[in-house]
Amino acid sequence: MRIVVAGLFLLALTACTPEQPAGSATRAPGTEAPGTASSPRSSPPEPQTGTSTPAPAERGELRFTRIAELEQPVAFAVRKGDDRLYVAEQTGRLRTTGGKVVIDLSGEVSTGNEQGLLGVAFHPTGRWVYLDWTDARGHTHITEWAYDGERATGRRDVLRQDQPYANHNGGQLAFGPDGYLYIAFGDGGSAGDPQGNGQNLNTLLGKLVRIDPRGDPYKIPDDNPFAARRGARGEIWAYGLRNPWRFSFDRGTGDLWIGDVGQNAWEEVDHQPASSEGGENYGWNLREGRARFRDGQARGLVEPVIVYPLGEGGNCSVIAGYVYRGEKIPWLKGQFLYGDFCAGWVRAAPADDAADSAEVGRVEQLSSFGEGPDGELYALSLQGPIYRIEAA
Repeated sequence: MRIVVAGLFLLALTACTPEQPAGSATRAPGTEAPGTASSPRSSPPEPQTGTSTPAPAERGELRFTRIAELEQPVAFAVRKGDDRLYVAEQTGRLRTTGGKVVIDLSGEVSTGNEQGLLGVAFHPTGRWVYLDWTDARGHTHITEWAYDGERATGRRDVLRQDQPYANHNGGQLAFGPDGYLYIAFGDGGSAGDPQGNGQNLNTLLGKLVRIDPRGDPYKIPDDNPFAARRGARGEIWAYGLRNPWRFSFDRGTGDLWIGDVGQNAWEEVDHQPASSEGGENYGWNLREGRARFRDGQARGLVEPVIVYPLGEGGNCSVIAGYVYRGEKIPWLKGQFLYGDFCAGWVRAAPADDAADSAEVGRVEQLSSFGEGPDGELYALSLQGPIYRIEAA
């Protein structure tokens, strides 16, 4: 991501210029990526943190109420039978919003601008917790701990993926309605996917992966779309993704929403219905948004349901949220929330007509959304605040 944020790591999202190979020296927090001084994404506007913005009457307005302050929060999770909210800090700690440190990897994670602790998910039983993080050489680990609500023990690596460059690490973890663990991997980095990973079925890079993590070290579900295909990785659920920083499942329908960060021109959100058997090709690097990016042929590319231009109004990096299924904001029910890291806006779109969106609020340096056990939603700012989303 080509954004200068004084005193903070740079969020792992966009990159139009080549980055350093993984394992090389990383830039210090707050320094600028080479060749980006003139980028429109280097000077984001200054939105009012946590303020509400007027919206069409049918959508109402949202208020963002600060409930906690953590260090560079980037991911959110809840655990079965536990009313605490868990947040991953990019600097390496998993904490509750009450301040309890559950796991501390701060001495092990890489601290490059698109690296660190990037994702967290609890097993549907609540017995295990999984973290997505990059090590000192910049490579991705999916690591499991047994967790009883007090102590995290029995650490083991479930999956490891080498990263050729320091950017585009993805990082989202989530268990789907089917009970399997879904993992987002970016295309491996640099600019324009020089290794062609997005369209290469023999690598996990540029993919959404689906596994059963309770294996040795994990199991590939028999009904994964490429499980029986020679020359393809059986873990792959969907492909053609550049940097799927955040994705979510609709708890009401089981549909999947993926926010894929763009290259030079377009941000996009992709949608996969719950009836899908997997195998969707979302187009990267043949296509960015709905526009051709590179020459090449592929069948059945899946069109994004939301696209918006980079640079316009300070836009730089899409942050996918959730379809609201809570009870406290009636007008928001059935609408998908998403935002942009630099521009700071949050928009709501009907799940059945995602192009019809409207701005409903603003959060400065929005890094992620979260969903509570009751379906109520939260917003995270890389600056530190955790917000509960409420009706204005």
